[in-house]
Amino acid sequence: MSDLAVITGATGFIGGHLLEHFSQSGWRVRALSRRPPDKTPQSAGVDWVYGDFADPDILSRLVRDARVVVHCAGAVKARRRRDFFTINQQATEQMVAACARAATPPRFVLVSSLAAREPQLSDYAASKRAGEQALAAIGAELDQAIVRPPAVYGPGDFEILAFFKAVKAGIAPLPVGGRGRLSLIAAHDLCAAIVSLAGAPGVAGCFEVDDGAPGGYSLRELMDTLARLADARPFYIPLPRAALAATGALNLAAARLTGRVPMLTPGKARELAHPDWVSNSGALERATGWRPVIGLEHGLRETLAWYREKHLL
Repeated sequence: MSDLAVITGATGFIGGHLLEHFSQSGWRVRALSRRPPDKTPQSAGVDWVYGDFADPDILSRLVRDARVVVHCAGAVKARRRRDFFTINQQATEQMVAACARAATPPRFVLVSSLAAREPQLSDYAASKRAGEQALAAIGAELDQAIVRPPAVYGPGDFEILAFFKAVKAGIAPLPVGGRGRLSLIAAHDLCAAIVSLAGAPGVAGCFEVDDGAPGGYSLRELMDTLARLADARPFYIPLPRAALAATGALNLAAARLTGRVPMLTPGKARELAHPDWVSNSGALERATGWRPVIGLEHGLRETLAWYREKHLL
């Protein structure tokens, strides 16, 4: 019988791709969900456990007999600081504790974020760092590793859709004049990296990943690529730091009135203004043999095709 991988956050963007990658790599897959998920090709054959992180009995059942647990569940946007910490720190603590209690503790792979490198910038970044610290404190005896992805895109992602729509509408925003640099990774490459790390017992550490582009990309390079693929000729509009901060504050105030959860908040504005989000996957490549294979233009073209197939663009 094949080994069992447990995945949290499996109904999300990255988690859905993880289901597919683990299954295709020969693993049996079990996943946690609050409710029965929509039927998708990725969910076929998955052993679903229904419940949440607050129930220790559910979590014990979830991790029983697992060889590896990949904790991918996380909050990327929230109205309040405590909402970020409830998911990104507290749920991590609960999952780590469940694994530590298991008769045969599984390997634990935490999917964190490159934002955890700069926890002072936002509640999101601080909560992701707190999740890493929870793993170190509670799971000290576990075979463990952390993955810190940069910005992730691909079929199923709705964040980069907003940028495609902007360039199609003739606008290419450049936070702080586009001076910052960032790394990117396609979801398929990220999931292949996680599978390789999950199947490498004893390989420990905090690993950054990227698509292999030396020095990452400038924001102008990213927008140029989006515009070319969308066959658009947008106006490039520099957004000063003050304008980003003001927009984030207005969005947060509006969210408190409407009940919606905004993406651009003051914290996210500070993240966008940060000049260095470049990562390097060299350490993970040396440890596992994994290599990224999807370049930016190919990955964005595949993403754009998915948007069009779903009539989103």
